[in-house]
Amino acid sequence: MGVLKDNYTSFLNDIEKNIKDKEDLDYIKIRFSQFVDVVLDQMDHIMEYKKEEISTLEKRQKEIETKMDKMEDIINNIEKDIYTEDGFDFEIICPYCNYEFMIDVDENKTEIECPECNNIIELDWTGDAEEDTGCLGGNCHTCHNCDDETEEEEQEQDQEENEDDDM
Repeated sequence: MGVLKDNYTSFLNDIEKNIKDKEDLDYIKIRFSQFVDVVLDQMDHIMEYKKEEISTLEKRQKEIETKMDKMEDIINNIEKDIYTEDGFDFEIICPYCNYEFMIDVDENKTEIECPECNNIIELDWTGDAEEDTGCLGGNCHTCHNCDDETEEEEQEQDQEENEDDDM
């Protein structure tokens, strides 16, 4: 703005030197001031408009950066899920004490000890969603009624076969 002010002052000094008639000089100064006011007013409007545009662009850029950060987080999580080198975590809920804990997937392990109640939990890596309905033939390490249940089932089955034979 300093250059503009210097040029304005220089212009007025030049007019004063070259126009001898006082009335004409005053008229030209007034008209020129009015013209400069209009030009400066328009420049102010342009500057305000540009400031608003810049502000809008900055807001949009922040929104886009926020979205990009969220997308990057999602992509990184997907990448971790796909390309993890440490193995996969598997959530276990102890059937004895309902304690929840995580273990690394290791298909070579067939059982694990619950860190809370220290009972042995048998692991099934086949992915079958069917739940076991009972003892697996009395071979589990933590069941105390295995032998009783198996004997009862055998006795019931023998009775049913005998009844069928009698008829």
